[in-house]
Amino acid sequence: MIRYSLACVGEHAFEAWFSNSSAYDSQRKKKLVECPVCGSTKVHKQIMAPMVRSSDKAVPAEVVAAKVAGEIRAHIAKTHDYVGDKFAEEARSMYYGESEHRPVWGEVTPDVAQELAEEGVPAMPLPKPFAPEPPKRKGRVN
Repeated sequence: MIRYSLACVGEHAFEAWFSNSSAYDSQRKKKLVECPVCGSTKVHKQIMAPMVRSSDKAVPAEVVAAKVAGEIRAHIAKTHDYVGDKFAEEARSMYYGESEHRPVWGEVTPDVAQELAEEGVPAMPLPKPFAPEPPKRKGRVN
């Protein structure tokens, strides 16, 4: 058996059990998976921390989640350019075709993040556990 955390298009969160992942896929395709709050059959899986078992002892979900977060941080640091407080400028430039697309990460205020979303610029916040440490700035004391 497998338990999935699900949400509907209305973002109502709920859980459901399935015999395996293909059973979920099959039932969802047949519109048998339904939101208990609004009845919508347009549902999707939410991010979940898996429970991994090694022999008789279970590895706590927090340990697994921390490991995954570390792997994501390392991947972003390795594959994305850090643009610091120029993130909004870089994202807009790529979105409007003024510069070549490339994976970037940086920092913006909540207001600027909202402006990007309203413009349709594809950007998303990195939750703290997934964001790499910004590189140290050279030539600055303190």
